[in-house]
Amino acid sequence: MTQPLDIVSGALRSIGALESGETPEPEAANDAFNLLNDMLAQWSNEHMMIHYQTEVIFPLVGNTYQYTIGPGGTVGAVLTGSVSGFTLTVTSITSGAIAIGQTLSGTGITAGTTIASFNTGSGENAAGALGTYTLSNSMTAGSTTINAYYQRPIRINSAFVRVSSIDYPVQILSNEDYKLIGLKALNGPWPRALYYQPSELLGNLTFWPNPSSGEMHMYCDTILGGFNTLQDIIKLPPGYNNAMRYGLAELLMPEYGKNSQAQNAMIFNQAARGRALIKRSNMQPMQTAKFDPVIMSGRPNDAGWIMSGGFN
Repeated sequence: MTQPLDIVSGALRSIGALESGETPEPEAANDAFNLLNDMLAQWSNEHMMIHYQTEVIFPLVGNTYQYTIGPGGTVGAVLTGSVSGFTLTVTSITSGAIAIGQTLSGTGITAGTTIASFNTGSGENAAGALGTYTLSNSMTAGSTTINAYYQRPIRINSAFVRVSSIDYPVQILSNEDYKLIGLKALNGPWPRALYYQPSELLGNLTFWPNPSSGEMHMYCDTILGGFNTLQDIIKLPPGYNNAMRYGLAELLMPEYGKNSQAQNAMIFNQAARGRALIKRSNMQPMQTAKFDPVIMSGRPNDAGWIMSGGFN
């Protein structure tokens, strides 16, 4: 199992600041560790450096068209559950919906713990959400109230709203597109468009038209999680460890200046190759839903036609 200390030590060896088998001094290790977290935050700004999209799920409240997302925001869940080891057992949901990637807080919950995967629980807010989930950290906590929230998204890539088991696409609007809507308070059965403003602490979500019901599903890019300590266990897909090592070495070189031009070239090449391989693995082909052209002729390209059986 790799730890941030291994990445830091490997980067320092690559630039000649450490010999094989040496351990960095605490001050040097902490400086490099902080730079490593800064580098991961910077990578988050590149869509293809993020290895997964978080599916944010939450029920819409009638006649409410603005929400906030992030720690302390209105998008999240309140649940009752207990934790044994890496397993969270959810016994009830007070509000919101459960989804992978949510950060948990509550009595006995280790800071920074997230929901890593479904087990017997299937998420969302129906009866199937009750059950067990795998967490990112191991701990023991008795039955308690737990708040589950999402990190503030960097961007929202796509979205749909679910109404009576039918999914309708929701368009993501730019600031300029949203300003062109003349009647922003228009009421409707469900939203057809979403404007996202990622402010400093919380993200602001504005839907149009003002929905009366529905369950939102948004696919978002969120910041690559930094590490809390040098001894954390790194849980990233294959390829990230090497890319982090040489990317960190690339950033540390100006501070040490011990390596030769040949070492410089090798580190630059390895860092660039590592990032390129990650982007290649994370790249997804563009896909669009297709319907029978005879059925869809003259009709909007969404699931709304199902409500009328495909006939006018």
